[in-house]
Amino acid sequence: MFLADKNETLLKPLLIEEVFFGEILSGGSSMATAGKRLNTAASEESMSFVKALQCRECGKQYPKAPLSVCEYCFGPLEVSYDYEALSNKISREIIQRRSPNMWRYRELLPIDTEASVGKQVGFTPLVKASNLAKRWGLKHLHVKNDSVCFPTLSFKDRVVSVALSKALEFGFDTVGCASTGNLANSVASNAASVGLRSYVFIPANLELGKILGTLVYKTKVIGVDGNYDDVNRLCSEIAGKYHWGFVNINLRPFYAEGSKSFGYEIAEQLDWQVPDCVVVPMAGGSLITKVYKAFNEFKKLGLVDANHSRIYGAQATGCSPITTAVKAGRDFIKPVKPHTIAKSIAIGNPADGYYAIKTITESGGWAEDVSDEEVVEGIRMLAEDEGIFTETAGGVTVAVTQKLIRQGKIKKDDVTVIAITGNGLKTQEAIQDHLVKPQVISAKLSEFENTIFCDQPTL
Repeated sequence: MFLADKNETLLKPLLIEEVFFGEILSGGSSMATAGKRLNTAASEESMSFVKALQCRECGKQYPKAPLSVCEYCFGPLEVSYDYEALSNKISREIIQRRSPNMWRYRELLPIDTEASVGKQVGFTPLVKASNLAKRWGLKHLHVKNDSVCFPTLSFKDRVVSVALSKALEFGFDTVGCASTGNLANSVASNAASVGLRSYVFIPANLELGKILGTLVYKTKVIGVDGNYDDVNRLCSEIAGKYHWGFVNINLRPFYAEGSKSFGYEIAEQLDWQVPDCVVVPMAGGSLITKVYKAFNEFKKLGLVDANHSRIYGAQATGCSPITTAVKAGRDFIKPVKPHTIAKSIAIGNPADGYYAIKTITESGGWAEDVSDEEVVEGIRMLAEDEGIFTETAGGVTVAVTQKLIRQGKIKKDDVTVIAITGNGLKTQEAIQDHLVKPQVISAKLSEFENTIFCDQPTL
């Protein structure tokens, strides 16, 4: 469904069917033409430095349109920028004068006009993790804390802000997503903020907190019997038939670029230097590639002097297709059936798995996975040592970091950043049976003193 301009005739259903439905698998040229035509007049006054969408495999270019797959080789499309033109328009000083949100890097994000969604998203804290560093014997440890990202407490607000801004530019009036939870929250919230209709598709066994955190925005939530990969396949069919803007399907090239802001902020917050090591959770594999792309773009534009970062990928053992491939020395993914408490990163057939492997190997990094028990331990370590309550994906990155240190892959003097991408309030079920229940006493001082002193030796 598209919003027609108030001075234009509404598109006829037959025309939409002819233009879009036959092209869903190929992302064909007629769809590209339609997308180009449907761009509003505002995009003609573009502030964008986007050259085109470009196939990551064969290099074929496409106009900016709601499509994600190359019609020639079926490779994924990615946003391509005019870095030469950009180099004269962006500098450290320009960025630092802007408001503290992800749009301070707007020239490197794929929208044609001012951001219309998520104007307060991003620029989350980079926390110096002194207590964890002491525990592990490190000198320079930081936590990039997107568990406090506005408005839905996860890094998904970054990608959704870009995707929905782009959806409005393309004229969509209905948006949707396939989600393991955090994306569902973000699409529902951000769509509500700008009056877009939204449909959210999730595995039916998702954590209750994430379901409630989506329903509250009065979105249409559809639970699907099956795992995320089943949900994603269904959404691909729906996107083609109903012509909605699915953020991680037909809007995916634009959506994925929002993750770069996570990397930009790390470099800026480290005083315009990239870290030696970054540990990133992997679900579909996009975030880890975009953090690396962000560092490379900053180097290309002279915003950092070099990119020597080793990028480390983290997964739960119960859903570890990317780490398994890296350890086996493979450059391809063997899909798996997820079985882990880390549901937010439980994607058995990751769309960007190949590119995640490429990022890890090219940067000199590595990939590791941890058991569910280690995930819980990671959640508790971060909370007890740094006062940050993360969801299960964060427990994965903390536990994997500990494992990499013990393996000698992360060194004592390395400047290391752990990526925390979501808030623990969303996955309370994961730890509720691993914490001591509070004691209950009557309202008497003597009972309180008996409670706190009963285990202490007498003097």
